[in-house]
Amino acid sequence: MCLAVPCKVVEVKDDIATVDIMGARCEISLILMPEKIKIGDFVLVHAGFAIQKVEKEMALQSIELFKDILS
Repeated sequence: MCLAVPCKVVEVKDDIATVDIMGARCEISLILMPEKIKIGDFVLVHAGFAIQKVEKEMALQSIELFKDILS
C-alpha cells in the first residue's frame, strides 16, 4: 500500500520545492506536476515527488487525521 502525505509548499526553486509537514521540512521534486506550484499551495507527496495539488481544507483535515493517529 502506498501513502501520499499532504504538505504545504514554503519555497519553490525551479522544479524543487521545500515543503512543511507538521513542522518538518524537506525538499521534493515538482517534475510530475502538470501545473505551476507556488508558495502556500498544498500538494500530496509520495516518495519525494509532488503528485497532486490539493485544496487547503482537504489538506488540513488530512494532517489533523495524521496527528490523531500519531498521538
